[in-house]
Amino acid sequence: MDIYTGLIEFNWTLIFMWLTILVLYFVMKHFFFEKIHNFMQERSNRIKRSFDEAEELNLKAEETLSTYNKKIEDIEAEGREIIKKAKLQADIQAKNIIREANERASEIIKQAEMDIEKEKLQAISEMRSQIASLAVLAAEKLLEQQLETYGQDELIDRIIKEAGSSAWRN
Repeated sequence: MDIYTGLIEFNWTLIFMWLTILVLYFVMKHFFFEKIHNFMQERSNRIKRSFDEAEELNLKAEETLSTYNKKIEDIEAEGREIIKKAKLQADIQAKNIIREANERASEIIKQAEMDIEKEKLQAISEMRSQIASLAVLAAEKLLEQQLETYGQDELIDRIIKEAGSSAWRN
């Protein structure tokens, strides 16, 4: 044999080896490749469905979050409105209380002024009565001195006029 013979020689062993590889390939293709391919395709579909479901859940969660945020905003707005109305109501009540207190104070002042005027008139009346009594007493004294009738009447009239004038009121 020659040292320089070809690395690959064409012989029956090589043909059987290629035939065996070809048969083995078809057998594996029939029993394994399609099943592995179907398994991988099914797994890919499941993963895709899982991602789709996760995306759908995320969308629902975002919608729910958006709904809750809207409800919270509505509740906060309603709370602000209630506080605003309560403040306005409190302001109105405070103004009413102040107005009523001022009216009551005015009534008390008017009543006090009326009482003062009444007591002033009563004091003037008592003073007139006392002056009249003094005038009668003076008249008695004058009668005792036996003055003439004309002089007594004039004196009594003058005393009564002075008692009724503004000079006695002050």
